[in-house]
Amino acid sequence: MFVLNNAWNNVVRNKGRNILIIIVVAIIAAAATIGLAIRQAAQTARDTGLSNTTVTAQISVDRAKLMSASQASASSSSTSSSSSSDGKPDFESMRSALSDKQLSLSDYQKYAKASSAVKTTYYTETTSLSATDSFQPVESSDSSSSSSSSSSSGSDSSSSSSDTASAPSGNAPDQSGQGGKGGMMQQSGDFSLVGFSSDTAVANAANGSFTMASGEVFGYTSASDGDVIISQSLATFNNLKVGDTISVANASDSSTTYKLTVVGIYKNTSDSSQSMGGPGGSTASDPANAIYTSVSTLKKLGLDSSSDSDDAAQLNFTYVFANKDAYETFVSDVKKAGLSSDYTVQSADVEEYKQSLVPLDNLSKFALTLLIIVLAVGAIVLIALNLFNIRERKYEIGVLTAIGVNKVKVAAQFVAEVFVVTMIGLALGVAGGAVASVPVSNQLLASQVASQQSQQASQQQQFGRGMQAPGAGSGSSSSSDSSGSSSSSSSDNSSKSTAQQAPSQPGSNKMMTRAVNYVSTVNASVNLKIVGQLILIGLALTILASLAAVIVVMRYEPLQILADRS
Repeated sequence: MFVLNNAWNNVVRNKGRNILIIIVVAIIAAAATIGLAIRQAAQTARDTGLSNTTVTAQISVDRAKLMSASQASASSSSTSSSSSSDGKPDFESMRSALSDKQLSLSDYQKYAKASSAVKTTYYTETTSLSATDSFQPVESSDSSSSSSSSSSSGSDSSSSSSDTASAPSGNAPDQSGQGGKGGMMQQSGDFSLVGFSSDTAVANAANGSFTMASGEVFGYTSASDGDVIISQSLATFNNLKVGDTISVANASDSSTTYKLTVVGIYKNTSDSSQSMGGPGGSTASDPANAIYTSVSTLKKLGLDSSSDSDDAAQLNFTYVFANKDAYETFVSDVKKAGLSSDYTVQSADVEEYKQSLVPLDNLSKFALTLLIIVLAVGAIVLIALNLFNIRERKYEIGVLTAIGVNKVKVAAQFVAEVFVVTMIGLALGVAGGAVASVPVSNQLLASQVASQQSQQASQQQQFGRGMQAPGAGSGSSSSSDSSGSSSSSSSDNSSKSTAQQAPSQPGSNKMMTRAVNYVSTVNASVNLKIVGQLILIGLALTILASLAAVIVVMRYEPLQILADRS
């Protein structure tokens, strides 16, 4: 009791020095509170950001791994062979490594059944069709006739092109070797024929959302085989209405034609904002020339992904999960079900969300650095203040030990004083930090987001060399006005929406203009967990600061102190 009473009396008596220590501790505690709150908010965002959000994923061939393995094998064979290598890549070896790796529809469905984490699935199948004399693609140049004639008369070269090219098919993005025999073909026709498995697949069309201008959407059963919907631009270009029949030709054999019935005309949000693939590009890449139907229709025409023909559709199969945890469970389940290491499970939603957290992660790293610096400097300042305090009270220590007070008790008195002062400063600092944590963290996060966006803009300017996304031209045409609003709305939308409404097209600069909806606000509030961490920090600072006092007190000899005093 003597130790505690004496410690409290000294705290009250030495107000100036103790107020200084309280201020130092309060500043340290406030900075630590904000830093810990930011780090906890970042961790919460990473852990729970997709906990209640639907996540989609796809299984694709790990091309990089297969090509690296092929190159390593070819290099080893070249070294052991007596024949000298000309230094060129072994293209045939890499093509062989990538061939026959596309999963079939039954494979995708098998893996969907292998995991209870799958909420639902949907898929699309995309192939090419050529124009006929009665049905032509929308095209803004005079090359439509030459394009059509070349596709009609040069079926052999078109077929050859389909076999050797490595670009993704039509309006569907490159799926890195997903599904079907058309997984690595080039869109060489005039139209893209897209078959959907369900309304969910239609809602996630690669060309973005659309509304029906007239008619209705096709059905998915065999009763609706041959029913299609076409874009309003394509209908206007060919003077078609609901109920009309169109004739299209096989992309590699113009003598094979198909009769399709227009049951609806849709207005695509992408019609006026995307290019047609640049000079020499296929008109099939223009969203206006996309013909939508069911996968049942493709199967009846013999163009589905399971077909043995060169025009087999490219399959794009998507798994849907209730949240990120379910997605991660699926990744584990398909590996147990026998999915080869040549394939990888990827989720654009997860990757885009991780990308949106970049500014927050940067701020979290900054908060950790700041926390370490503040605690290190604070500990040094507290130790220094306590050493000065002991030097000033050296005579008091001598008197106490001379009258018989144990040195341990004297040291305990100084520890108690430091503890009381530190806890008062800690309480004030936590209160101040709790009030300032949310506005300060969001202000700092806003600066990080602005910095990230500025960095992206700089990269675009440096590497894009003034290139702009389709529809964002600065020319004097009337499309310039709509391009501005399109660009603005793209910045406001989430990355997922951007990816759906602006699929990668040949010749486009989408990679340079991709919008990312960064996490710009967080709830960096102080809770009991942070308070507990701060108490531990306060105890650690108290121990460090007191340790110096204990060491010094134990070294003092009372008689020598009194002798020096006299």
